[in-house]
Amino acid sequence: MKHLLTATAAAALLAAPALAQDDTVKIGILLGFTGPIESMTQGMATGAEFAIQEINDSGNFPLGTVEPVRADSTCIDAAAATAAAERLITSDGVAAIIGAACSGVTGAVLQNVARPNGIVMISPSATSPALSDAEDDGLFFRTAPSDARQGEVIAEVLAERGVNEIALTYTNNDYGKGLADSIQSAFEAQGGTVTISAAHEDGKADYSAEIGALASAGGDILVVAGYADQGGQGIVRAALDAGAFDTFQLPDGMVSDSLTDTFGSEIDGSYGQIGGSDSEGGVTFAEMADEAGFDATGAYTAESYDAAALMLLAMAAAGSTESAEFKDKITEVANAPGEPIQPGELGRALEILAEGGDIDYVGATAIELVGNGESAGNFREVEVRNGEFETIGYR
Repeated sequence: MKHLLTATAAAALLAAPALAQDDTVKIGILLGFTGPIESMTQGMATGAEFAIQEINDSGNFPLGTVEPVRADSTCIDAAAATAAAERLITSDGVAAIIGAACSGVTGAVLQNVARPNGIVMISPSATSPALSDAEDDGLFFRTAPSDARQGEVIAEVLAERGVNEIALTYTNNDYGKGLADSIQSAFEAQGGTVTISAAHEDGKADYSAEIGALASAGGDILVVAGYADQGGQGIVRAALDAGAFDTFQLPDGMVSDSLTDTFGSEIDGSYGQIGGSDSEGGVTFAEMADEAGFDATGAYTAESYDAAALMLLAMAAAGSTESAEFKDKITEVANAPGEPIQPGELGRALEILAEGGDIDYVGATAIELVGNGESAGNFREVEVRNGEFETIGYR
């Protein structure tokens, strides 16, 4: 079932059976279950499915029972991601998609699958600034802040730590290039010097040549805009082995327990940032996650919860699972005015919507949608201490 009966239609069909409550609404979860961020992805999927479970457990979702359907975007293979998204729509019959996870494949799915089929996508982690201006027919949203904002945050953190010169390396794709450009622009705008900005390829066995060029250029610190499970890890290993750098600035793609599991205290003193909030909702979500047995501080786990919650609340507000009908409700339920909604209150939000009221979904990340359907942006600062990432602040 795609639509609720209107009151008028219901009155005209008094002899018809009551609205079935066992209809299934399928939601695609298209993330990089294999590839360079696979260590992050399980937590992201768990976060999204946690919101779906909360919606189902409330018994208040008016369109049926919600069923998550996972699919692998691989993060780096646009053809595979496109095929996976097509299967979600044509074979699995999903109403909308949470994802994709990485910027390049997200753009491919948006243009090749979502737009032609008129399907809403909400990405919890695709951060390329290029997506802000992508042609999307009003179908694309994201709960993670753009890397335009992350570049500014990195520049601020470096300046506060007295860093004047940086060497910069980035994974050679849309995410890496967009983030590197943002970092360089923001850092130079405040008087810093980027001695080199060089791409690296994922999947190599040896990064000594890349480290040779970076070390030759010099810098107070090496900024690694890469992936913790791929070339970014290789860059760090080569830098340590060569004695070229021993401290690293780590953007969001590098903030994964897989990195500290690999290097431990070898990278103590390195620091970075990832989307996150110390808001009331963030604290509540952490408590809920702890009780449920998963880590709320995992990369983009909270953003994934918010993506699923926003999608389903918008469907409820529209009384429809048709993207053309609920897409305009996403920003409406995300922002004021309305009753503030925190994690754990999705059932109450559905009750308010059913009564014709307004909600302001605050969620796990204090989400506020601006511009072209994207998060205004909050970041959690981390530092590696005693071989583990520790939260040291928020921005």
